[in-house]
Amino acid sequence: MYNILESVSQMILLVGFTILFSSCQEQKRPDSSVGVLSQKVESSIEVITGAQNIAEYHPLIKDKKVGMVVNQTSIIGDGHLVDSLLKLEVDIKMIFAPEHGFRGDADAGEQVKDSRDSKTGIPVVSLYGKKKKPTKSDLSGIEVMVFDIQDVGARFYTYISSLHYVMEACAESNIPILILDRPNPNAHYIDGPVLEMKYKSFVGMHPVPVVYGMTIGEYGQMINGEGWLSNGLKADLTVIKNRNYDHNTYYNLPVKPSPNLPNIQSILLYPSLCFFEGTVMSVGRGTDTQFQVIGHPRYNSGTHKFTPKSGPGSKYPKHENKACLGVDLTQKTKGELFDFGRLDLSYLLDSYSNLQSQGIPFFNDNNFFEKLAGTSNLRSQIKNGKSEEEIRTSWEQDIADFKKIRKKYLLY
Repeated sequence: MYNILESVSQMILLVGFTILFSSCQEQKRPDSSVGVLSQKVESSIEVITGAQNIAEYHPLIKDKKVGMVVNQTSIIGDGHLVDSLLKLEVDIKMIFAPEHGFRGDADAGEQVKDSRDSKTGIPVVSLYGKKKKPTKSDLSGIEVMVFDIQDVGARFYTYISSLHYVMEACAESNIPILILDRPNPNAHYIDGPVLEMKYKSFVGMHPVPVVYGMTIGEYGQMINGEGWLSNGLKADLTVIKNRNYDHNTYYNLPVKPSPNLPNIQSILLYPSLCFFEGTVMSVGRGTDTQFQVIGHPRYNSGTHKFTPKSGPGSKYPKHENKACLGVDLTQKTKGELFDFGRLDLSYLLDSYSNLQSQGIPFFNDNNFFEKLAGTSNLRSQIKNGKSEEEIRTSWEQDIADFKKIRKKYLLY
């Protein structure tokens, strides 16, 4: 009788937690500033993330030694997932931190060191320092891994690469992995060149378009199902789904996913503007309008001026302390950006034309632009004066082929 009462009490507690976090983390309807946001995404039903569905996954981690791949986006309600699970007496043995670190304050590309969380005392292993994949030693004693990271749906955003390596390490050590799914704010379209594997890197590991239109849970299923892990491995994978969500749902992230994506406008612009990281143009790192402005000290047709400064999350930005002229995209509404529904190549084409007309080299000497694009074709097309329509036509068949693969793994 005692065991029955204890089980009932635990279930009541878990349901209570789920209701509490669901009400705290309501996904509000877009406000009036959204403008032309499509009616199909307007909904009064609140999105419930996988992490909020505690009652669904708690039985899978109860009484087990747990590893967690989390960062500052891993929240439920007003608190961090780690803290919430500790209150439920989940035995968390290790935290694994991706790019930008556990608290999400490290600069892009900055190495993150192993540490110990000051609040909980739990060891933190960096997956963006000396290694990007957990070792067998790191996983020693762990019985289940939980992955809860907010993605933004662009191939060069490195959290999906971290997911790949964590899945691979867990498969090698026979550790089941749970992905607590979260909405993808750029899941409503698919666009861009598909990665050619000769350009495989940590900013692009898989043959997918720049924008792939999947949640991170769906993406994990695709990594598994398409045999992309080494040596034909398959992870023991479970995805805890979002509720009240589909790919056309407008989702305004409650926490910025990384230091240089401060708001929903930057997140919606990111897939189109990240190409500039392989060029001499600045996208506003070192300002408070990151990925919402484009500029260069010698850009000669811009009306917007900004000066990048070194600071937290943006150390030694491009054109540091130099006044840049360029384009201000901060006035574009959330609805306008969401409804656009494709990559906007006009920014690249216009900027290349502006600098090239002055004899200023546009692309960086390294091949980082190719790694971001996943192909050498885009650079060649831009240099050869191809129109946006011609460029877009060149990847239509590859996208059509990808959609057939993608369809097998969709959950929404």
